[in-house]
This record gives sequence, structure tokens and C-alpha cells, in this order.
Amino acid sequence: MSISPESVKKLLDSADYGDRIRGLNQLRALPDEVAFVLIQPLVNDSNARVRYAAISQFDRLGQQNETVAWELLRDRLRNDPEIDVKSAAADAIGTLKLPEAFEELQQTYFQTQEWLLQMSIIATLGELGDPRGLELLKASLSNENEMVLTAAIGAIGELGDPQAVEWIAPFAAHPDWQIRYRLAQALGHLKGTQAQAILQQLAQDPLEQVSQEARSHLT
Repeated sequence: MSISPESVKKLLDSADYGDRIRGLNQLRALPDEVAFVLIQPLVNDSNARVRYAAISQFDRLGQQNETVAWELLRDRLRNDPEIDVKSAAADAIGTLKLPEAFEELQQTYFQTQEWLLQMSIIATLGELGDPRGLELLKASLSNENEMVLTAAIGAIGELGDPQAVEWIAPFAAHPDWQIRYRLAQALGHLKGTQAQAILQQLAQDPLEQVSQEARSHLT
């Protein structure tokens, strides 16, 4: 049976959430401009799995109309009762690189205690590339959750501001090798004499993954 806008819409309008999930998956077979129109009502579906599946496609389909995409994503970021849906909205905002989202993301970070959402917001700040995010990223380096901390170090590297080297330098001695590995990656973006000095230190790391990553960024 061929997939058409009509057949997909029938699935998306079904009372069975499994049908709606199937319809969302089949949207990938349709032109993006058609899929974007059909997917919008599912963002507010009664079923959290459906909402999550819909939001997760906005990194691709949202490019059709970023103004509409931002309105829908902002609403889910603010109001969805499920953390994974909120996090998916933050992820999509980052992929779409919506600069108008910065203040909303910053406010949400400080309002939530959920590490998954905080991590998504921090990663999104790196993707946005907005220098306003530096202070929030600096503050997030004190987050007790190591997943959030790892994301913060990576996002600082993506922003590429050399002043941030001194903020992340102490993590060269962190006991978690994944944090040291992410630090080596970040320093590769930040450049400068201080960054190179820390990379020299990490190049002697006892864990091969870390030392190899550090050596790849030495000049």
C-alpha cells in the first residue's frame, strides 16, 4: 500500500495512539512541506509518546516555517508535563538554531531541577552559538550531575571564547575520564597558549582515549 498525504492523515487522526505513531513514522516518506502541516496538531496530542515523536521531527521539519516551529516548541518547552518532551523541544531548538529562544532556555534551566532537561538546554546553547550563553554555561559548571557538566564543557568549547579556558581548566584532573575527554575536545575549539598547555597535560593522560584526543588538537 502506497503512502500518501491522505493515508497518513487518516492514521494521524486515529483514536489509536499506535496508529498515530505509525502515521508520524510515515511522514518521513512525504515531502517536508506536506509533513510539516500534518504534524503540527500532534505536538499537542493527549499521548506523551506521540508528542515526543512529533517534536523529535521538528529538527528537520521546522525549517519549513521557523516562526511557527518556534511558537510550537516554546509552548512545549513551557507547558508540557513530560520532561522528555520538554527536552526534545530544547533539542529541536538547538538544531534549528533559533536565537530568539535564548531567554526562554535560560529561564527554564533555572526553573527546573530535572537533569535531562538541563542537559538538553546546555547542549542547545552550544548549538546556538550565542555568546549570551557563556555566563549560564559558566554557572552550569557547578552542576552536580556529571551529564550536565559534560554537556556544559562541550558547549563552552562550541562557543569558542578563549576566556572560558580558565573556567574549564580544573577539570583536567577530574576523576571521570569522559569529562577529561570532553575537555580535550573543547580545548581544541578554544585554541590559545593556555589551551595548548592543558592539552599537553591531557596528552599524558593514562587513558588512551583521552590522551589520543588531546594529541589530535596539539599544534
